[in-house]
Amino acid sequence: MALLVAANTALAPFAIDAYLPAIPALARHIDANIHLTELSISVFLLGMALGQLVFGPLSDRTGRKPVLLGGIITFTLSSLLLTRIDAFWPLMILRFLQALGGGACVVNSPAIVRDCFSGREAARVLSTMVMILMLAPLVAPTVGSVLLTLVDWWAIFLFLALYGAALLYLIITYLPETRTPDKRSPHGTGQVLRNYALVLKHREAMGYIAAVSLSFAGLFCFINNSPYVYMEYYGVSSQLYPFLFGANIVIMALSNRLNIRLLSRYSPQQLLRLGLGIQLTAGILIVASVLAGLDALWWMVVLIMFFVGVNGLISPNAVSSMLDHFPHMSATANAVLGSLQFTAGGLAGALVSGLQIESIWPMVLGMVSASLCANTLLRVLTPSVRAREKTL
Repeated sequence: MALLVAANTALAPFAIDAYLPAIPALARHIDANIHLTELSISVFLLGMALGQLVFGPLSDRTGRKPVLLGGIITFTLSSLLLTRIDAFWPLMILRFLQALGGGACVVNSPAIVRDCFSGREAARVLSTMVMILMLAPLVAPTVGSVLLTLVDWWAIFLFLALYGAALLYLIITYLPETRTPDKRSPHGTGQVLRNYALVLKHREAMGYIAAVSLSFAGLFCFINNSPYVYMEYYGVSSQLYPFLFGANIVIMALSNRLNIRLLSRYSPQQLLRLGLGIQLTAGILIVASVLAGLDALWWMVVLIMFFVGVNGLISPNAVSSMLDHFPHMSATANAVLGSLQFTAGGLAGALVSGLQIESIWPMVLGMVSASLCANTLLRVLTPSVRAREKTL
């Protein structure tokens, strides 16, 4: 179950990370500025956000499998069409459609886990799923770099289409329906809106959503600008770039593995705070290093590894803590979390890239600001959890 759900969730990181090494070449092909081309990442994230808002409640109503299949088909067809683009706006439109399909897939993965598990067990299964999922962003830039070198940028989107087709077969063949629709409850637009309002009014749940969303925003301040920062600012080759990018994912996988072990002794809420604290410390050190003129490539790579990698402690614990409050509408609750998470990431990345400043400062200031807000809002919105931890 964890392997199949992770393979489904991996559509998103593959679609984001596989074409990162090709962004300079793609920008030249469509005759656009590299920073404008990087905006296609933000467009993808915003499409993912909308896709989750629309298809999360639909999944709670009709079941997980029909929504998954529709999302994968949309993703696959959009990926095929992306191989033929030759201008800026077709890239943006097709990436948005590709993301809508990806959103239908992503919103279902934690919901499927929540259908079958709860509490610490759900956090462990989510951590196992995320650990498997870490292979996607670790492998994706390398796959993209190889395809770029051997063929051209369009081969990356062809690979994504083939991945979608293979996943479609696996879902049809091996994934059972884990959600039985509740025929007794109303599922109209009004009920969907009331369910969204229920999540948004839940103070503690919004603390977890804010934590993971703003941490995600800091992550995409880096991801959106990593092609420029590594390949243009520091002069790294497109062949070396995937290894520097993949180092972050190795640390994320290790922190995720550590999270699975620590869950036997500590609560998800305690581990979430630990992860956010480490991330903020790394962000402050990044800013201090740039201010002091000590931002050598190797040192920045190390600090960014800790900033990005500690998401293995943040994401699964925040998601499991939030979903525990909504056992009967987990896909809807996860749609709120996912849409706010991807919106935060998309807007943060778009702001940093949209400035089109040839400097590392927009990225590092965006990273540390997002992490500071994540830490602050978690502590403001979840006082009851903090009080419980003091009594342990």
